[in-house]
Amino acid sequence: MNTIARQPMPSPDLVRIGERVSFIYLDRCTVGRDANGISVSDQHGVTHIPAAAVSVLLLGPGTTVTQQAMLLLADSGATAVWVGEHGVRYYAHGTPLSRSSRLLEAQAAAVSNRRTRLRVARAMYGMRFPGEDTSALTMQQLRGREGARVRQMYRSHADRSGVAWTGRNYSPENWAHSDPVNQALSAANAALYGAVHAVVVALGCSPGLGFIHTGHQRSFVYDIADLYKNDITVPVAFDAAAEEPPNIASHTRRAVRDRLSDGKLLSRCVRDINALLLAETCALNDPADADEVFDDLSLWDDRGRNVPAATLYRDDQR
Repeated sequence: MNTIARQPMPSPDLVRIGERVSFIYLDRCTVGRDANGISVSDQHGVTHIPAAAVSVLLLGPGTTVTQQAMLLLADSGATAVWVGEHGVRYYAHGTPLSRSSRLLEAQAAAVSNRRTRLRVARAMYGMRFPGEDTSALTMQQLRGREGARVRQMYRSHADRSGVAWTGRNYSPENWAHSDPVNQALSAANAALYGAVHAVVVALGCSPGLGFIHTGHQRSFVYDIADLYKNDITVPVAFDAAAEEPPNIASHTRRAVRDRLSDGKLLSRCVRDINALLLAETCALNDPADADEVFDDLSLWDDRGRNVPAATLYRDDQR
């Protein structure tokens, strides 16, 4: 009789999402659990990874993962992402670190109202292009400015790195048909999306409720990731293409991981999400505490206030 499920397993000591390692890419290995750690076995031996200190595991081709390893990742609030050969597919994520729904409720309220949705979209563009006044721009005007700024950004990095640039042109189904810089951009963005997705779900937000992007299960992830491409993935991709490594996808992922570690992107991502979603409510005195684990279960009341849960109420109780 199988007794694995009955064996008591220690619970991990959770680490704030902003203090974790951004991501680790694994392929052609077996991923298991060893107490509170992830064990990775391949032809070179066994490597141990503290699950509670990782935000996302990118699981590439040839990866086999055990049920106990996935259970540990879920308990740790980590994200597991199964990716293809070039890291362009997303399949799964873990459970939130925070048990509070306040950020999710703020996100849903803001995206459901035209005024607040536009406010958040303007704030996002303001973060991407500092020094510009976006307070009175329509979405059409914002998109126009974005297109001009992004084209200028690509041209400036092409000139800086000496890489030929003919435009953003790629297809996940035809990876080899893209030029090296477009392959590097795709690999860099895929790694960034994984790290940002880990923060979004760790905070309890919905990946699908986007303000600029819409209609996709990762719309909000793309919204937040766009805030950092100019600083992280675009320069990394052009630098990688200029170096002409034999495996540009792997080289680019390592470069992105180094850049995320140096720039403390996870902490920045936590602060930015809180600033965007809680600007009007100011519900947090310290946005860095947003991913703390705590229970705050209440019952909704139509008089504009919540009442305690786990309480038996009388019919005549006011």
